[in-house]
Amino acid sequence: MRLCLDEHYSPRIAGVLHERGHDVIAAQAVAAFRGLSDGELLERCVGEGRALLSENAADFMALVHDRAARAEGHSGMIFSSPVSMPRGAASIGRFVQALDRLLRDHPSDDALRDQVRWLRPPS
Repeated sequence: MRLCLDEHYSPRIAGVLHERGHDVIAAQAVAAFRGLSDGELLERCVGEGRALLSENAADFMALVHDRAARAEGHSGMIFSSPVSMPRGAASIGRFVQALDRLLRDHPSDDALRDQVRWLRPPS
């Protein structure tokens, strides 16, 4: 699975996952993804066949529903919770572990096509 991390995630997460052999980018580290609106970011991810990780469930779920109403799919939405997976320098390793597991469990490019998932904290 190809993955994009929304702008509020550290590019270090994408870097470590890339070193582990995963096709992961961080929106804030890629000029073509930086500063896009939520709708533009989702559209760019669909165009590149990338699932998208975000903490912004309210806005992105509305976009996912709009796409479904128009019979347009997406490449997968993954949400993290600030309660179970708070973001910060101290939590980068937790995100790497959780995403590494998700990516290994879903290796095909279309593994999460039109699906919404919540990222589970590593055990």
